[in-house]
Amino acid sequence: MNLIYADQKGNVYDHPQHVALGRSGDMIVELMEDELIPLPEGATMVSLPFTRPVYMDSETSHMLPLSDEYSAVGALMPQGYTRLLLPAYVKTDKTKFMPLFGYTAVVWKNGGFYVAAKLTDDPHRWDPNNCDRNELELKVNELTSRYPENRLYTHLSNCALEYECLTASNTFLQRWEGGVPVSFSCNASCHGCISEQPADSGFVAPQTRMNFKPHVEEVVQVMLEQLRTPDSIISFGQGCEGEPSTQAVTIIEAIRQVRAQTQMGFININTNAGLTDHIRAIVDAGLNMMRVSTISALDDHYNAYYKPRGYTLKNVEKSLRYATDKGVLTSINYLIFPGVTDREEEMEAMIEFVRRSGLKLIQMRNLNIDPETYLNLIPKAQGEIYGMKQMIEIFREELPDVVLGSYSHDPQSLQTKIRSEV
Repeated sequence: MNLIYADQKGNVYDHPQHVALGRSGDMIVELMEDELIPLPEGATMVSLPFTRPVYMDSETSHMLPLSDEYSAVGALMPQGYTRLLLPAYVKTDKTKFMPLFGYTAVVWKNGGFYVAAKLTDDPHRWDPNNCDRNELELKVNELTSRYPENRLYTHLSNCALEYECLTASNTFLQRWEGGVPVSFSCNASCHGCISEQPADSGFVAPQTRMNFKPHVEEVVQVMLEQLRTPDSIISFGQGCEGEPSTQAVTIIEAIRQVRAQTQMGFININTNAGLTDHIRAIVDAGLNMMRVSTISALDDHYNAYYKPRGYTLKNVEKSLRYATDKGVLTSINYLIFPGVTDREEEMEAMIEFVRRSGLKLIQMRNLNIDPETYLNLIPKAQGEIYGMKQMIEIFREELPDVVLGSYSHDPQSLQTKIRSEV
């Protein structure tokens, strides 16, 4: 397992005498053979700014940083892959933040690139190669021309064509899971929010949050265009908006109008679920699926990251339990980070949280964050760190009725995934 590193021009090299390492939290660790898979199609290799790669000398077994003229290299994984370790590095400038991506350890082995990751879901639907640019542009022109006054289609066209958001692209291609953003406000101030950052945060938000409140008619038009097949999904709560349940009145009326015209497909909400009364009303209006974003089932960790305003983790659990009891397919968007998510206390708390809330799917998402800022923000580890691979095995053993995946599944495809795992 040879070290991979980059020069200042972005050229990537492997070093035949230096052994590659990984990182778990703030610890540099050795890589195990069973943690590595070939670099998957759709992954992107990037150099990590303000870093020096760390390696193990093959003769002395000492862990050492490479010369400061070189940068560490990481891989950005496509949907469906869960990272097990971060790249091994030390920062050259601790005042600088890395861009908001989920960096995965990458090595050179047997004549090819390998990454410390595990396939946890079928990546087909979220493979960028399955989004034809020419077809997308035609569909964008078609729907924006059909609904010239609909600001949502104008907004989503930028998401699809400029940011290459696959959910927005699906909205125009009228397939799989499409998005309908509704909210410019939020009741949390997430550390490293991808759509809005304070001027003094040190982060650069990779996309722009919507700045208008859509009319019910605009929302209904997008929903009806998407819900044309039995397995189609339309989702409130996108990366370009705040918390969708803050616009509960709009969502509830839109669901009612849509369901008065069609029962096709599934209506989903991606939410922090802190506004329990709003969530209950949205569920009662006819919601089919709900994915709740969380980073931990421990209050101090959750609060440090989300900085919730006017709600607690207990509200989140109540929302999930209510939706589950009403027949909604519930899941969590679990933001994972090697060396944190696999801590003993984190695993124990999450297993109990899942059992109490009754959810059926854990969507494991690689947390896009600068590692140092995150580790300095949250509580220090209290117990043993098991490793991501073992954590996944423990979850599967302790939660046999819960599917581990990476993205939303409608009820029918979720059952198919359950049967395939059994």
